[in-house]
Amino acid sequence: MTTVAAADDRWFVYLLECRDGSLYTGIAVDVEKRLAAHRAGTGARYTRAHPPQRIVGVRACADRGEALRLEYAVKRLRPAMKRAFFDTAAAAATPVPRAG
Repeated sequence: MTTVAAADDRWFVYLLECRDGSLYTGIAVDVEKRLAAHRAGTGARYTRAHPPQRIVGVRACADRGEALRLEYAVKRLRPAMKRAFFDTAAAAATPVPRAG
């Protein structure tokens, strides 16, 4: 797996699949480092109870504010829509789908 880190402090929104099949959405500058923290039990409270299995997808953002807004929008989607949003080949060019 290639490292998803940014020397220029770009922010990323990421989607993790947990061992129980649930999904976790978060933001980070270095996604692989953040995944290591989740796996070590020092990440989010949710991932301590639902250990992450793999990264489903990552989307780059221009800054932290954009990443927070995108994370909020993704968290409102149903699981199937979250997967579809991160699975698209042209993910960087597609807008956030609306929940509902």
